[in-house]
Amino acid sequence: MKKLLIKGGTAVLPEGCVVCDLLLEGGKIARIGTGLSAAGADVLDAAGLHVFPGLIDMHVHLREPGYEYKEDIASGSAAAVRGGFTQVCCMPNTDPVCDNAAVVSYIVRRGKEVGLCKVRPIGAMTVGEKGEQLAEMGKMKDAGAVAFSDDGRPVSDSRILRLAMEYAAGFGMLTLSHCEDKALVDGGVVNEGFNSTLAGLKGSPRAAEEIDIARVIILAETLGLRAHVCHVSTRGGVQLLREAKRRGVRVTAETCPHYFTLTDDVVTGFDANTKVNPPLREQWDVDAIKAGLADGTLDCIVTDHAPHHADEKNVEYNLAAFGISGIETSFSLSYTALVRGGVLTLEQLAEKMSAAPARILGLEGGALKEGAVADLMLADLSEKYVIDPAEFRSKGKNTPFKGKEVYGRVKATIVDGAVKFGK
Repeated sequence: MKKLLIKGGTAVLPEGCVVCDLLLEGGKIARIGTGLSAAGADVLDAAGLHVFPGLIDMHVHLREPGYEYKEDIASGSAAAVRGGFTQVCCMPNTDPVCDNAAVVSYIVRRGKEVGLCKVRPIGAMTVGEKGEQLAEMGKMKDAGAVAFSDDGRPVSDSRILRLAMEYAAGFGMLTLSHCEDKALVDGGVVNEGFNSTLAGLKGSPRAAEEIDIARVIILAETLGLRAHVCHVSTRGGVQLLREAKRRGVRVTAETCPHYFTLTDDVVTGFDANTKVNPPLREQWDVDAIKAGLADGTLDCIVTDHAPHHADEKNVEYNLAAFGISGIETSFSLSYTALVRGGVLTLEQLAEKMSAAPARILGLEGGALKEGAVADLMLADLSEKYVIDPAEFRSKGKNTPFKGKEVYGRVKATIVDGAVKFGK
């Protein structure tokens, strides 16, 4: 493996931003300093660019096996490195469901064959994601699973959820909960409120999300175990998590760019690309999500990358699939809304998009330091561009952000010391 010398970039370190050189050798960050040189090394001129630890997305849908017409591991990995991500954790709602060691092993193997980003499978908590019988978590861990979730199909039986949390903990693993009371949603497709009434679309109440967040918190507190809450979208959910953390409950949580950049005002245009689950909420929810990111209530930013075929979105709103193809826009949206918007510092953004996911799931990476894995992302924070889904490497072009101006273009993504996207 050749040595790579990154010269003159502004490294985003936990303690601040520093102009320096980074020498990558043997898949590791060998040295960080100024005026570095290395015989025989390839040189990457990073002047004017910021160097981040490789981004880690702990919530994506790569669709393979079974739904390759939406996305596959090759196209999803290509999209990931274009978005600055060096590791992605893929949810188990595939066909067959990723609920056993054979499917986990297949995903791990395909990720290595593609050889772009690191693909980390998340195994199902229950067999077939049916919420009835625990899946074989130990065997999935041995095969390479990094966490367990029935994402998209919340475990409604609290006894089963408890057992899943306890069983996962026995293997030193974490459960990630999609918090949704399906009975209370009752077929709702947008946030319940003024805009659902205006559009004549059935609403989904905030309570459907918040009741289930409370259930996860109570179980984690009762059992003294860790738990993680997926894609938080409501003001009430943020407050529940904030109060739980103050009590010392071992709960972590994530949100997505669309929950701090969009409100449900956009659904009145009936663009099915705005249909997500949980749904887009109102301005006070957006404000609460930003406040939760700023004060640490919300630990990390994920994409919930959910690519779909055009035919699944180009239908009536009620019939359209839920989800946004978001892995190629996440960094720019987050930088523009949060850093330029004065909510987070650059160092905090790196924490939310890299260090925190690594820490929560026990993954390598997440930091720029000597001896660490050489997973990095370089971005031009001054570059303004317009989001164009025609440029996506993902098969999914389903985004509500078409035509939006953003700042922060990813210029290069480096995995284990090798350039996988860009220069």
